Amino acid sequence: MQTIAELLAAELKQPLDYVQNVIALLDEGNTIPFIARYRKELHGAMDDTTLRDLADRLQYLRNLADRRETVKNTIAEQGKLTEELAAAIDGAATLAEIEDLYRPYKPKRRTRATVAREKGLEPLAQLLFAQEESCPLPEQAAADYVDEEKGVSSVEEALQGANDIVAEWISDDASVRKTLRELMLRQGRLVTAAATEEDSVYRNYYEFSSPLHKLQDHQVLAINRGEKENYLSVRVEIEDSAALPAINRQVLGFASAAVPFVRAAAEDAWRRLLQPSLVNEIRSRLSDTAYEGAIANFALNLKPLLMQPPVKGHVTMGLDPGYAHGCKVAVIDGTGKVLDTTVVYPTFGERQKKEAIAKLSAMAKRHGVEHLAIGNGTASRETEAMAVEMIRGLPGVSYMIVNEAGASVYSASKLAAEEFPDYDVNLRSAVSIARRMQDPLAELVKIDPKAIGVGQYQHDCPQKRLDETLSGVVEDCVNAVGVDVNTASASLLGRVSGLNGTTAKNIVKYREENGAFTARKQLLKVPKLGPKAFEQSAGFLRVPESKSVLDHTGVHPESYAAAEKLLALCGYTLADVAAGEIALLSQKVELAGEEKIAKEIGVGVPTLRDVVKELMKPGRDVRDDLPAPILRTDVLDIKDLKPGLVLSGTVRNVVDFGVFVDIGVHQDGLVHISQVCSKFIKHPSEVVAVGDIVKVSVLEVDEKKHRISLSMKQA
Repeated sequence: MQTIAELLAAELKQPLDYVQNVIALLDEGNTIPFIARYRKELHGAMDDTTLRDLADRLQYLRNLADRRETVKNTIAEQGKLTEELAAAIDGAATLAEIEDLYRPYKPKRRTRATVAREKGLEPLAQLLFAQEESCPLPEQAAADYVDEEKGVSSVEEALQGANDIVAEWISDDASVRKTLRELMLRQGRLVTAAATEEDSVYRNYYEFSSPLHKLQDHQVLAINRGEKENYLSVRVEIEDSAALPAINRQVLGFASAAVPFVRAAAEDAWRRLLQPSLVNEIRSRLSDTAYEGAIANFALNLKPLLMQPPVKGHVTMGLDPGYAHGCKVAVIDGTGKVLDTTVVYPTFGERQKKEAIAKLSAMAKRHGVEHLAIGNGTASRETEAMAVEMIRGLPGVSYMIVNEAGASVYSASKLAAEEFPDYDVNLRSAVSIARRMQDPLAELVKIDPKAIGVGQYQHDCPQKRLDETLSGVVEDCVNAVGVDVNTASASLLGRVSGLNGTTAKNIVKYREENGAFTARKQLLKVPKLGPKAFEQSAGFLRVPESKSVLDHTGVHPESYAAAEKLLALCGYTLADVAAGEIALLSQKVELAGEEKIAKEIGVGVPTLRDVVKELMKPGRDVRDDLPAPILRTDVLDIKDLKPGLVLSGTVRNVVDFGVFVDIGVHQDGLVHISQVCSKFIKHPSEVVAVGDIVKVSVLEVDEKKHRISLSMKQA
């Protein structure tokens, strides 16, 4: 039997020694970001996504191995574990296969077969199911089991009891179940119908039928929700003419008087036991697959959203639009510190709108506002129109629509109350919106990733699995960017590799009591931040106030000596790095030969390359290499859109069936998957990601329904 490491190596198409190294690193308590960044020599530079897939699959296979042993031990305790059965359990590749093999030995609730056994009918069932040539007619065999005292008053009752036992045996047969499961997945159909006369968002499924193997994840999730909300009735159909022969081939004998009896028992097993059980199992499997797809899609969208390029160092005005409670406004400086707040009421009438413009214009001039961040929620359109009118009198000022999903969740949270105890809940959300423009990652880490809303049906998914996946995405993003240890919030620090909520708060408390950190090694003085936590986190924490330029970079302290040796070999010093005077470093390394230099300084080639990259741009932000967000000075109305008009837009969400794009109109437009590109794609994520700037052509506009159809391939 293959080892877990061998199975993983084959599945992930990675060398066995790399997989074994990763397993050892995980078992030693190393985090995925640390392994991905600082142990590349041991795993061949697998990325964080591959490493997380490996860790997830490792956990599954270990759980599978544990279940395998539990099942074998349970059957052995019953004295029924044969060598053949043990070998079959050891060879089972999935949990479903193991459970199928365990099924006959599993303690059952009281069934019709249980009652028949209590009446002493098991020997009759065994005789008939064996289907030997010498077997008498079932009626003759059953006559010996008629016993009023045991509750068997007739031959018919005896045969019915034997039928119940044989049907249960057939239903519990692992081979029969596997055959039928595969047959249903191949030939079965999911059929839905309206369970109500009321119109609903599920109308597309009021008369719907699809082969099981062709169902899309989003269809499964929509049907599940429609059924749960009592709008749909759902069934799985498979022809008896396909299922019954498949069972008969495995259970029927030849030339025995008992064959017709067993055939009838097989049909009973199918209708009463196997079909309902396998339908539930298959629907559960379809749902699990769809959930995994939805979670993966959410993670795929979340990453580029978190990694949106920041609009750093500018005084920014955040506008949280609203009707009844007005538009909440907050001005923050280039570091995110709140300078001013107010509330205006531009939607209350023309006079109030002019008052709002005058008030906000004065505030913008007073604080030197350069950008406006406008939330995309209720009253966003009216607020955007007011902002455009206002910035006509403020040369150089531009605005951006910011996704405000989760802002209200944050503003009402305990964290926001601690951060802004003197501000009203509504004003906190305006601060959050402004900060989302300045540094999306630093602000969004304060919010439960589920509340950010770039998925489909995320609230229907298994929440533990969703949380684990999304937390992994946030962790990978935070560590890819790096964190300034002297300005980061506890929320941001808590996402750094090796740190947790406690050590993050202790870092903030330490710098409040002792002033800014001036060296990475100072982190070891933070309570509860021991050597292991330091090893895992140090490379991701930047200390701009340090005298050592290496503390400003992603070079890990364990590689400082190697970095200094490298500089010396190439004729440079740390002072040259600080002054930005090492432009020829990478060329010198290439000329000398990477392998030779790596050997001389005592590191592997992947680490050498990372060190060179960090020294060339100390303190660089990986997000700066991405396309800058679109800043606008004017506004479009849906009435301005005409078929054929080509516009630039920002991708807001990527789902199974298409891409939602913000084109500067209040309503995002939809690029259907068929309009994303000219070649065939299985999912839009193959071509675009959240945050991408794309060119789109308007196909169709429905003003009444606020629907905009767009095309990327025609643009």
